[in-house]
Amino acid sequence: MIRELAKSIREFKKASLMTPMFVTMEVVLECIIPFVIAQLVNQIKAGCEFSVIAGYGLVLVAMAGLSLAFGALAGASCATASCGFARNLRKDMYYKIQGYSFQNIDKFSTSSLVTRLTTDVTNVQMAYMMIVRTAIRCPLMLVFSFTMAFIMGGKMAAIFLLTIPVLGIGLALVIRSVMPLFKKVFKKYDALNSSVQENIKGMRVVKSYVREEYEKQKFGRAAEDVCNDFTKAEKILAFNAPLMQFCVFTVMIFVLYFGSYTIISSRGVALDVGQLSALLTYNFQILMSLMMLSMVFVMITMANESAQRIVEVLREESSIQSPANPVRQVKDGSIDFEGVSFKYSEKAEKMALSNINLHIRSGETIGIIGGTGSSKSTLIQLISRLYDTTEGTVKVGGVDVRDYDLEELRNQVSVVLQKNVLFSGTIKDNLRWGNKEATDEEMVEACKLAQADEFIMQFPNQYNTYIEQGGSNVSGGQKQRLCIARALLKKPKVLILDDSTSAVDTRTDALIRKAFREFLPETTKIIIAQRTSSVEDADRILVMDGGTITAVGTHAELLNSSDIYREVYTSQNKAGGESDGE
Repeated sequence: MIRELAKSIREFKKASLMTPMFVTMEVVLECIIPFVIAQLVNQIKAGCEFSVIAGYGLVLVAMAGLSLAFGALAGASCATASCGFARNLRKDMYYKIQGYSFQNIDKFSTSSLVTRLTTDVTNVQMAYMMIVRTAIRCPLMLVFSFTMAFIMGGKMAAIFLLTIPVLGIGLALVIRSVMPLFKKVFKKYDALNSSVQENIKGMRVVKSYVREEYEKQKFGRAAEDVCNDFTKAEKILAFNAPLMQFCVFTVMIFVLYFGSYTIISSRGVALDVGQLSALLTYNFQILMSLMMLSMVFVMITMANESAQRIVEVLREESSIQSPANPVRQVKDGSIDFEGVSFKYSEKAEKMALSNINLHIRSGETIGIIGGTGSSKSTLIQLISRLYDTTEGTVKVGGVDVRDYDLEELRNQVSVVLQKNVLFSGTIKDNLRWGNKEATDEEMVEACKLAQADEFIMQFPNQYNTYIEQGGSNVSGGQKQRLCIARALLKKPKVLILDDSTSAVDTRTDALIRKAFREFLPETTKIIIAQRTSSVEDADRILVMDGGTITAVGTHAELLNSSDIYREVYTSQNKAGGESDGE
């Protein structure tokens, strides 16, 4: 896990290495200062001249200034290292996620990935900041302070050693208790983020059904759940502070009592005032270091679960990758399904698609009709290799899709998915997702084919009109037409519309199909639709039910041979026929 995370340090290795160096110099100076002060106290006690005191004073000021400077340098380099590490870690995770297949995304869930990119990375960043600075400073301070305490106080310094097992046992019990709580709480963070994401995304539905109170209560329960687990963890961690204070004050009382007794009984021979003051300072430094070290352990304990969740993302390999020597050219738009069966998960008991055998000629227009859950969308997602088949082979241009370079395949198989997404930016920005080098003329041509040019020209800024996040400032039909135009700019050999004209009126739908026939004769067109009118002029229509193709034919043939198609057609045209009869 550490090796995987360390890969994200990269250009910040220098800052990460400089921090311990600056910290070491800071600690050495801090540990020498009490020794010099002890010597000064003894000189004053012996009745030294002012020049001696002034000399010691200058040395102390210089040492304090250097210690402060090294501390500031350590802080600056530590901030650079930890923030840079977090930036690289987020970038590495984000880039990794971009290469995920739908199957990988389904495994983690969107809300969990958001939590890992934000909360988990922040926890690891804080832990790394403490590791490169505090976790180096504290052991060094302990070693130097112990050494100086034995030099100054002899056997009396052994009291410091007695505190270590007490603190060690206490810390072990605390960490053992809080680890399971942190493991649980991050999963609940995922659920909390999922609730927020779902609510904001569906805000229009929430308001239209007046379900604000219900959503508030649902969020409140999730937030309360996270709060309760964190409260339990914090209550356990709270034992850390009194344990530290107990050790600090116990050692301080011991040093003061026996130190004073030794000074008085030996008349300053075995121990003098300067040594006692140094011992008290070293006592404070040692126990403060132990306290800080315990905080480091707590932070690392919290970050450990976050680190594991981050590494899960970094180590996850996409279930869909380009082969070692990929085919980089799609010859034509022909499509072949040969004995294809598919299920979304290895654990799934039922196939989503079963024994699909289908051959589509290049340039052919294919319509697909079927009820909800008949796996229409699943079928077309295999063509652009958004998922891989469980059994059988899908070919495009006569080549198995698994043999293609992924980027080349998806550039030539353009899919307008059922859930249309526009991104914040101008209409031109969104259209150039299809082709970043597209000229204004090409964009206008694509929009005319998609019947989008007319409404775009009615906007005050026309093609420079700003699209809000998710396309919230355009209608559903306008969004669909912009997405179709975006797909057309790729100039693909295969164009797939997954129920992508459901929000446009029948006249516009007909105009879009007419434009496809006239201007894209060589492009294979697959149209998934709920309306039979959207596919009735297709070369062939597939009727799907329960993950299988139950019938194939033209509109006229299916009216005679397919009960499902005839039932759909009759139900959609019955109302119109009755009104005509009246």
